[in-house]
Amino acid sequence: MAGLPQPAEIWWADVPYEDEARTKDRPCLVLAVRGERATVAKITTRFRHERNGVIPLPPGSVGDARGRASFLETDELREVPVWGFRRRVGVVDPALWDRVRYLAG
Repeated sequence: MAGLPQPAEIWWADVPYEDEARTKDRPCLVLAVRGERATVAKITTRFRHERNGVIPLPPGSVGDARGRASFLETDELREVPVWGFRRRVGVVDPALWDRVRYLAG
């Protein structure tokens, strides 16, 4: 692993589903790191207009090989062990980070 995840970074990680029984390798935005666990907002390619807190991301921001549109879901946060992070993609824009902290806070 290339270091530990930090707030405002996008990583690919094993993010739990809602039932927390299974995980899915997906991009996510790290919101906070406490000890060996990180709080993340998942990133998806499916836009759900009925959900609050969905933020469209700029193209290419998640390192998707197919260049698909991506959407950050700030209304469903997940806990991920730090060893579950696989690949760092980058850091979000400061303006987007401020927006996310407001919505997820």
